Amino acid sequence: MSEKVFSIESYSPLEIYGAGDRNLNTIRNLFPKLKFIARGEFLKAIGDPGELMAFEDFFTALLLHFERFGNLSERDIVQLSESGGNGTNVRSSSPDVLVHGRNGMLIKARTPNQIKIVEGVEKNDMVFAIGPAGTGKTYTAVALAVRALKNREVKRIILTRPAVEAGENLGFLPGDMKEKLDPYMQPLYDALRDMLPPQKLLTYIEDGTIEIAPLAFMRGRTLDNVFAILDEAQNATSSQLKMFLTRMGRAAKFFITGDVTQIDLPRHQHSGLLQAVRILEGIPGIDIIMLDESDVVRHKLVTRIIRAYENETAAKPDTRNTREPSAGEETNNPEISAQ
Repeated sequence: MSEKVFSIESYSPLEIYGAGDRNLNTIRNLFPKLKFIARGEFLKAIGDPGELMAFEDFFTALLLHFERFGNLSERDIVQLSESGGNGTNVRSSSPDVLVHGRNGMLIKARTPNQIKIVEGVEKNDMVFAIGPAGTGKTYTAVALAVRALKNREVKRIILTRPAVEAGENLGFLPGDMKEKLDPYMQPLYDALRDMLPPQKLLTYIEDGTIEIAPLAFMRGRTLDNVFAILDEAQNATSSQLKMFLTRMGRAAKFFITGDVTQIDLPRHQHSGLLQAVRILEGIPGIDIIMLDESDVVRHKLVTRIIRAYENETAAKPDTRNTREPSAGEETNNPEISAQ
C-alpha cells in the first residue's frame, strides 16, 4: 500500500469537496479501490501505486477544470473521469466568453465597443479604452488580463492607478500606506474577486503573480511578460503617463482606461490622457477605442445621468483640465517624473 497527499491550499475546500462533501463522495465512488482522508486543505489518498498514479492525473485535471470554469459539479467530476482526465470536452465554452468566473459566471463582452476592445487586445500590444463611467472599461480589461494569465500568455498581471484624491485627503485616512491606498484599488479587487477563487486570488497576490500598486511604484521598472493595466488614466499627468507607457518590456500587453469627464487632478495640473491619445493615434500596435453612453452596462439610470451631465457641459463648458500643457510647461507633480 502507498499513499499520496494532494494540496488544495490555493482553493477553498468547500469549492473542491462540494457542499456536504458531495464532490468528494463522487470521487470516492469513482475510485473505490482508494481510501481518501480529507483534512482541510490536504487530501490523502491511500492504495495501490497504479491507482494512485491514475488518480493523480485525474485530480490534476479536476483542479485545472475548476481554474478554467470557476466551479465544479458532480456531473463535471464524472465526465472528467470518463474522458480520462481530458477536460477539453467536459463543458462547452463559447468563443466569446472571456473568463469563466466564480460560480459558473460567464464573463464576456456585452456591447459592440467592448467587442472592439477584445479584438483590439488580440491584434495590438497597447490598447486605450476611453469612455464614461459604467461602460465596462476596467472590468473588461481585468477579464482579458485573467484570460491571458490562465492561457499562460503572460506570467504576471499588474494593475495600477494614480493615487489621486477625489475630494478627500489621503493623508488623513487612518492606517499604514497600504491601508490608505487600498480604497483606491477596490474596483480592481472587486473585478478580480468575480473571476478567481478567493484562495487562488490571495495566493496570486502573495506570490506576486498579481500586483496591485499605485502608479508611483512603476517608476524605473521594465515590465516583461506581463498584462499591465493603468486604470483611471485621466488622473495621470503627461509625465506620469509617459513614464508608465515606456515601462513596456518584452511579451507585454498594456491596457489604459480613462474617463476624461472625471478628472480629479488639481487645477494647475493637466491630464496626460488627452495628449497621449492625440500623439499616439495611428501608431501601429496601438489601438484607441472610444466608448459612449450606449456601452453602459450598469443601471439604466447611469445612462440618463451621463446624458444629463453631457447636456449641462455643452450648455456651460468647463475647460478645467482640458487644456494640454504647452511645450516645456511643468506639471509640478511631486509624485513622479518620467524615466
